[in-house]
Amino acid sequence: MQADDTDRRLLRHMLADPEQTIAALAARAGVTEATCARRLARLRERGILKGQHAVIDWRALGWAVEVSLRFTLDKTNPRAFDEFIEAARRVPEVLEIQTFLGRVDVRLNVIARDMAHYQQIYRERILTLPHIADIEALMHVARIKSGAVLPI
Repeated sequence: MQADDTDRRLLRHMLADPEQTIAALAARAGVTEATCARRLARLRERGILKGQHAVIDWRALGWAVEVSLRFTLDKTNPRAFDEFIEAARRVPEVLEIQTFLGRVDVRLNVIARDMAHYQQIYRERILTLPHIADIEALMHVARIKSGAVLPI
């Protein structure tokens, strides 16, 4: 079952202001609070609405360095992906893990307090990950656009 116009209107208003109350969301979408709550529950059940998340400004908390690490794995071991990802999940400074098809196999988004801390993480936790054939590091400078607002 596809989302209808009312569902899309609710999602648009949620994306615009995720912290609003059910009453405010219902009013903006032009439905009753009961209808709004039912629709949101149905969107969650169908896996369209996956939840709400806190957005943390890591720099404000003293984590000033962000690096995107792109890995090519040694795929001679059939468990290379699984073992690498399992080990990467245990690194607390890894914020995000993505897998790809192509030259790059995995990307890790890593944060650190400063460059010395990043170097320590890199030497002690990143270089010890299994099945690494190649690493490319990209230093994060600025986030220009972030978010998942699409024309729904």
